[in-house]
This record gives sequence, C-alpha cells and structure tokens, in this order.
Amino acid sequence: MPESRLTGSRIRERRLALGQRQADLARAVGVSPAYLNLIEHNRRRIGGKLLLDLALELDTDAALLSEGAGQALVTGLRDAADRSSDATPEVERVEDFAGRFPGWAELVVAQARRIEDLERVVETLSDRLTHDPHLAASLHEVISTVTAIRSTAAILAETDDIDPDWQNRFLRNMREESQRLSSSAEGLVTYLEAGSDRREMQVSAADDVAALVEEAGYHFAPLESPAVGEGEIAMMLERAGTLRDRGARDLARRMLVRYLADARAMPLHAFRTSLTNTGHDPARVADGFAVGLDAVLRRMASLPAEDAVPPRGLVVCDGSGTVTLRKPLEGFPLPRFGAACPLWPLYQALARPAQPIEQVVEMPGTDPRLFLCRAVSVPRSASSFDAPPVHEATMVIEPVDETDRPVVPVGASCRICPRETCAARREPSILGMRV
Repeated sequence: MPESRLTGSRIRERRLALGQRQADLARAVGVSPAYLNLIEHNRRRIGGKLLLDLALELDTDAALLSEGAGQALVTGLRDAADRSSDATPEVERVEDFAGRFPGWAELVVAQARRIEDLERVVETLSDRLTHDPHLAASLHEVISTVTAIRSTAAILAETDDIDPDWQNRFLRNMREESQRLSSSAEGLVTYLEAGSDRREMQVSAADDVAALVEEAGYHFAPLESPAVGEGEIAMMLERAGTLRDRGARDLARRMLVRYLADARAMPLHAFRTSLTNTGHDPARVADGFAVGLDAVLRRMASLPAEDAVPPRGLVVCDGSGTVTLRKPLEGFPLPRFGAACPLWPLYQALARPAQPIEQVVEMPGTDPRLFLCRAVSVPRSASSFDAPPVHEATMVIEPVDETDRPVVPVGASCRICPRETCAARREPSILGMRV
C-alpha cells in the first residue's frame, strides 16, 4: 500500500487507543460516521482543516497522521528485514503493517536497533578484554594479591605452633594485602564502569591521539590556512584535553606536523577541485600535486564533514601491523588495541611496498556492508644509509552500495568474525560461526 494511503489507518489506530467510538469522533469533527469509516479504511484521502480537526480531537500532531509521517518507521522496518538472515518477512506488505499496527512496528524497529547496538558493544568489549593492557595488568594485580592472602591464610591455618611475633606479622601482612586487594578491585570496577566513555578508557599515548583524531574527525581547520605555521600546532596541543602526558603530545605533534605538510602541498580548495576533475582517482591527484599517494589518501580522509561525500575512514600502520593512526568509519570497526583482520588491503600493502592496492571488501554481520579500500605502503625516511628499511601502510575506506568488482570477505578481528572457512583465522570467534 502506498505510504500516502496510510493516514486513515493511523487515525483509526489512534482513535482505538483512546477508546473513542467512531460515531463520537465523526460528530466532533462534523462528518458522518460512514464518511469517517471510509477515511479510516484508506478509501478517502484527507487533508486540510478536517485533518487538523481530527488531530485536535485525537490529541496528537497532524504531522503524525498526515501523508509520509510514518516513512521513518517503514524505513526502519525495511532495514530490520534486510538485516534478518533467519526470518523471511513479507517486505511487500511492510507499509500496510506500519499503518495498521504502528505500535508493533515501532517495537520491531526498536528491537532491531537494540540488537545492532548490542553487536557493537560485543565488538568493543571483545577488543577490550582481549587486548587492553590496563585491564590485563589490573586483573593480574587482583590475582596476585588474592594468591598472597591465600598463602598467608594457609600458613596460619595449617601451623599449630607459631611464634606470636610471627603470627602478628602474618596477620599484618594479610591486612595490608586485603587493603591492597580492596583498592585494586575498586580501581578495576571503576575502570570497567567507564563503559563506552572513551576518555576514561584511554590507556596509552596512541589511544590519546586516536581520541583527538576522532573528536576532530581528522579535520583540523586551524591548519588549513596558507599562512599558518607550527606555532598553531603548539597552541592546539596546549588546548587539547585528550593529551594527558608528554608521550601523547609528541605523537600528536608528529601527526599534526604531517597534516600541516599535506595541507600545504594540497590546499583544501585546490584539492577538492582536483578530486572532482579526476573522478576521485588518488593516483591522478598525486601526479597533479607531485606528492606521494599516501599523502593523497590521508588528505582524502581529512575533508571537512560537509565535503566528505562519501564519508571516509583512515587507518595507518607500521611494519609490524600496529595501527598508529585511525579515523573510524561507521560499519567498519577498527580494533582499538590491534589484532585487526590480516585480509585488509592495509596489510596486503605491507607485502607489496610502493604498489597501490584497490579492493572492495565486505564486512560481515546481519547487515553486510561493502567498502572500497585503497592502500599503499611506502618507506619512511631513513636516518642513515645502513639503517634497516621502515615501511608504513596507509588505507582510506569509503562505503559503497553495490559494485561489479570482485568482493573480498573480511572482518574486524578473528574474535568477532563469524566467517568459518577463512584461511586467515587465528582464533575461534566468540560470536559463533554463521557465515
């Protein structure tokens, strides 16, 4: 049923929810019960003053009854149906369902969104429990303290004749270890209760820089001005609330100095024009500005939100595969503590230095999504002739709706990836094998 024909169904559902008789409502708005019956069964269109009068009598907003008011609900139902791999809902009747049973429809949409939110929580907690060094250290502290208390208690319980001085010493040790355990447990609970509060969960200098990048969307407007210099970087670092120590500030300074160099080599307006003229081809843009391809990929991810169409994520890693810079993109989870999917083009680029890689990948889930990834690995400047080569890989990510290119199935990390037959799997998934 077309969306424009659902107004009558909404009027009827609202009237029934309020316990009003059809005849009473018809009398209140000055129409016959028969005509209102035709309206409620979507056999007569309605608008203007009559719609306003009905909304007033039904104590609701006319916009909620008018044409198109339920489009978001219908869209939510369609999204929920697309994400479902087990059920086979009648998608062709989704508009009729939304119009006849809006309450149930809202419940379905709310539950679908809740499931999606919980999947993100599972991804975050899995990454945190597996790789969070602060959490591992805290648990080790608790276990060590419990072991010390248990050993002391065993000595006191199993030894009949203990010198009073030694007994007092053991008891004093137990009291001190108990206080230590209480303090460690309290700190661990506080840390866990931080939940998704990114600022409370930052545990390293790299994590602080990641928070700075995420907060800015990897677009630092003060550095886009042609006249700006490194003095502006110093002021930005002073104002940054996410950088808690010298190590974090040093990492952030190096990142911002590189950002400034990219902005000077590729001014924002000229870069936008070049992207448009080249059809968003990074290689041609790099030739036009006489810069490295990695710089173009970083610059593509640095566009302000109003120009970021499509939106782009960014990942940079060193030769060990450790992520050193990340700009998140919805639908493409970036593990916070490393151990990402080895099938990402980012890591393929490390094995093929200076050779650009462009690949469409698919992230798993109830709603699999496609992304176009472009990556390249380049050597960093050597400090001397005999220094070992140090490579850095850069990958920019953007969503795509459909493609005729080959698609590579990837994941975020093995621990939360359901792809059972993946040759790159290094540990079982906590989500169960489904793909």
